[in-house]
Amino acid sequence: MTAALAIVGIGIHPFGRTEGVSGRAQAVHAVRAALADAGLRFGDMQFGFGGSWSAGDPDTLVSELGLTSLPFVNVANGCATGGSALLSADAAIRSGTHDLGLVVGFDKHPRGAFNTDPASHGIGAWYGETGLMLTTQFFGLKIQRYLHTHGIGTEVLATIAEKAFRNGALNPNAWRRKEISAAEIAAAPMISHPLTQYMYCSPGEGAVAFVVCRADRARDYCENPVHLSGAALRSRRYGSFEVFSPWLAVDAADSPTVEASAAAFAQAGLTPADVDVAQVQDTESGAELMHMAETGLCEHGAQEELISSGATAITGNLPINTDGGCIANGEPIGASGLRQVYETALQLRGEAGDHQVPGDPRVGFTHVYGAPGISACTVLTR
Repeated sequence: MTAALAIVGIGIHPFGRTEGVSGRAQAVHAVRAALADAGLRFGDMQFGFGGSWSAGDPDTLVSELGLTSLPFVNVANGCATGGSALLSADAAIRSGTHDLGLVVGFDKHPRGAFNTDPASHGIGAWYGETGLMLTTQFFGLKIQRYLHTHGIGTEVLATIAEKAFRNGALNPNAWRRKEISAAEIAAAPMISHPLTQYMYCSPGEGAVAFVVCRADRARDYCENPVHLSGAALRSRRYGSFEVFSPWLAVDAADSPTVEASAAAFAQAGLTPADVDVAQVQDTESGAELMHMAETGLCEHGAQEELISSGATAITGNLPINTDGGCIANGEPIGASGLRQVYETALQLRGEAGDHQVPGDPRVGFTHVYGAPGISACTVLTR
């Protein structure tokens, strides 16, 4: 299927902790970088979609960027906020309403675990009182079941995190830029069995922005545009086992990731076998393992061999989370999904520097997952 939207400008504010710089200021930085990359001004933008969880309303960025009266829509969809903003821009361009616009995601979270009220998810207070609102607990439970079901050893979880820190060390915009060995990761304090401290990401800060346009006009703004050839968003079905689920159905259903990825590939007219570089949600090591199969990048149970063989490394035949993923970058909720798209765009443009995938990558895939069971997937091409 012919892409409707192209990314012609990309911008990022480094992830991590930036003392004294607000989340909004980081967003402005990313937007200005994206505009400069496209050779455009904010006054050229016809629309804006933006998302943030805790750093302010994105529409207020116009105070710094320009009071031009453009329609600016705030998007909130958990960790899928950034992906949802990009899909909203795609819909606006497909509809013919606009030709050129802006997508931005940013956040600045305080230190410590996310503090979510069970009532906001329709769950009784008991769920929080038992400690289950801490996502670390759920992730531990889910990966335990998955490893048992598919006969995978726990050692692979440390190998995944080792790769994340190795890739992050090569990425100038990553938060964690020090390599950590699998042995050290496995020996770190246990948070929720079998996941140790260094197998989890941390809430953080950062911002990403894109200038997007009608695909048939992309060459007017950029010599090397990246096309959004497929994009899909899905929520959970009855029976899927997702974070903040207070009970488990007898009959199991696929994760929303399975449906979202299949829909994105179908729209693009491609398959997972066509992917040259991929970014999948790795809130913790177990998430990357499970999402590799749920997105169709491999079969369930095949991950252990792929990972141990180096296939998912930057130089492998299925590079995954080439910028270090959430584990090395942290997770500012509003920016996390867009960081994946930014990294994939860099890879397809051949501009990823020390963490560039060798050869000539032409097809990229991104997957972001948000509570309580929302998956956004994109297929990017050049």
